[in-house]
Amino acid sequence: MSSGPDNVRALSRGLNIMRLLNRVGAARVGEIALELGLPRTTVYRLLNTLEEDGYVLYSGSDSRVRLSPLAATLGDSSSTRSQLCQVAAPSLAKFTDLHAWPVDLSTYADAHMIIQESTHSRSPLSVDPGMIGYSLPMLRSSSGRAYLSVSAGREREIIIDLLRAENVVEDLPFLQEEWLEKNLNVYLKQGFATRGPQTFRPKTSSLSVPIISDERAIGCLSIIWVTKAMEMERAVERYAAALQQTAIEISAGVL
Repeated sequence: MSSGPDNVRALSRGLNIMRLLNRVGAARVGEIALELGLPRTTVYRLLNTLEEDGYVLYSGSDSRVRLSPLAATLGDSSSTRSQLCQVAAPSLAKFTDLHAWPVDLSTYADAHMIIQESTHSRSPLSVDPGMIGYSLPMLRSSSGRAYLSVSAGREREIIIDLLRAENVVEDLPFLQEEWLEKNLNVYLKQGFATRGPQTFRPKTSSLSVPIISDERAIGCLSIIWVTKAMEMERAVERYAAALQQTAIEISAGVL
């Protein structure tokens, strides 16, 4: 088998791209080229090879590329996130096409929720473009609240301990035992969580539902709207059930 310097260099660069995607989750060609110090043409060529071999996939909602489920042997949960995103993308697009408002898919990481897929670029009503990769606070976002509400007791305790250790001033009112017990139980019973403009991103409100697979949350779906355009009660009435149904559809498609 030939192993000339060009082949070795291409292999090394391809592995570096996969390591980068494994670390950041998703990235555009220009971002990969800048991070690794490679020409864009080289990155395109390597990505084309990786895509042909089934190791990377392009996002269903933007121009970012991420690892595929086939890349599971790289370790951690990046391939699981990739599969979830690929399954969810058509359902997110269908939801926004029907209801107009943007919807996000987020997953848990290090005491935050990270937006993995979004239809902000598809929605005519979006005021927050470029949300993929955005980090959301657990207790001041509807997705974080929804995730915590269905988390098993020990997992919830660990996350709360991490948040207390971070000691973010804005989180302190929501770290009170009375608030946690009352509100997380409400979110669990009703099957969704909400966030008004007073706690985070003052121009918008949001509503989130968990995506459940094998009796645990693997992510959350959130609908975001301009606060002045719709009261919370109306949003719940119009969209909570539809968002829950979308979460069920996505869960059914995840292996």
